[in-house]
Amino acid sequence: MTKTILKAEDITMQFGGVVAVNNFSMEVHEGEIVALIGPNGAGKTTAFNVITGVYAPTNGAVYFNEEMVISNFPQGKMKKMYAGENHGKYTKKLEKTPDQITRLGVARTFQNIRLFRSLTVFENVLIAKHMRSKANVFSATFRLNGKEEQKNKKETMELLEIVGLSDLKDEIAGSLPYGKQRHLEIARALATDPKLLLLDEPAAGMNPQETDELTAFIKRVKEQFGLTVFMIEHHMDLVMEISDRIYVLDFGKPIAAGTPDEIQNNKRVIEAYLGVPEDE
Repeated sequence: MTKTILKAEDITMQFGGVVAVNNFSMEVHEGEIVALIGPNGAGKTTAFNVITGVYAPTNGAVYFNEEMVISNFPQGKMKKMYAGENHGKYTKKLEKTPDQITRLGVARTFQNIRLFRSLTVFENVLIAKHMRSKANVFSATFRLNGKEEQKNKKETMELLEIVGLSDLKDEIAGSLPYGKQRHLEIARALATDPKLLLLDEPAAGMNPQETDELTAFIKRVKEQFGLTVFMIEHHMDLVMEISDRIYVLDFGKPIAAGTPDEIQNNKRVIEAYLGVPEDE
């Protein structure tokens, strides 16, 4: 039986009176590439932010490696304001911060690249390696963590070689071509040793050549690192080429799920992207 790495259950995210995500459930199985698509404003990044601990959901739960890591229910003023579904189904409050989620084995990139732009390629990845370091303020101050730091530097260089960025290790991150910055952001995420990689619109702003290179890059790192991948993406050629399954959101609600072929031929998905004539 295939192991479920990530499961979102009845996720609802409400900001004041606005329900950004309403009753979203999905599963990502070990070794899959799963995409979340939908028109602008559909609630995709909000769902990502719930899964990675940036937002506590208003209602619902998230499981990683079949263990509940996030759960919440309407409380305080939201009890009366709540406009989502499944009111009363969840009664447990369980929150983890983004760094705690990362330590579990979940890494993500962002729609807007968030590199340390004034640091080198090598330094960007090395900083991410420190996420799993055992050093504390005392050992770092008195340089008692030398062996661990040498190990981190060695593994950083090995990672840059694997992802094809070793020749750029001394380049300033902000000076790299846009496509290479995207590759670096993914490499930095890989440095945290994830089991699950979340990509938020990795092809945003790319030209066709950069998109093709990114598609090949994602396939390669997925295989080389034995990753499971969950991504948001607007570039449909990329989505259809590498996804095993696809979920679709529209106005915060899930409207379809299936294989790329099923999604391409789904009437509700076509209407969500193209609109419906007024006389229908």
